Amino acid sequence: MRHWGEGPGDRRGYHHGNLKEALIEAARRFIAERGIGGFTLVDAARLVGVTPAALYRHFRGREALLEELAGRGFADLAERLARALTSRGTPLERFTRMGEAYLAFAEEEPAYYAAIFETRGIHVDIAAPDRPSPFDLLVEALQSTFPDGFGGVAPRFIALEVWALSHGLATLASAGHLPKGPGIPDKYELLRAGVLALVHGAGSRPSG
Repeated sequence: MRHWGEGPGDRRGYHHGNLKEALIEAARRFIAERGIGGFTLVDAARLVGVTPAALYRHFRGREALLEELAGRGFADLAERLARALTSRGTPLERFTRMGEAYLAFAEEEPAYYAAIFETRGIHVDIAAPDRPSPFDLLVEALQSTFPDGFGGVAPRFIALEVWALSHGLATLASAGHLPKGPGIPDKYELLRAGVLALVHGAGSRPSG
């Protein structure tokens, strides 16, 4: 049996019949360490020590492997958001905590996060039959936090704005483009301020 070393180019052994999971973990590690742009199935094969032809028993191509990563990433993200939604605190605190969970997910699971937004076949409405999507959870949280609504503005529209805010902050932070220094808020503080501005601003918009 082979073993992982410390670098992304080291190979990992796997039990026969568990090649699929070894490939997924190899892709996850490679993307997290080197980014998604240059990732190929040949890279995954090299990491687990098999020929590229062996990969096609489990994935029809690079896109299929990324779709698997994206699906698992969405499941992980949905679980994190669900925990935030049912945590302690006021409805607004729980709703804001969902945004914080989103930022933490992007930081802690960069490969999942990259795969979600690289894969064209995955979108905000996808979910397992027995599990709501992250977007559904966001809408649900908004509706429970503000039962009186937003003056005629659809909760789904506000949820999309909050999602865009969270995604923008996560992307800028990952690229190292968020300003840092004394007196400059971090991404979590920016998120909290942005969420408050969005939801309260929506509530004051004129209807019609």
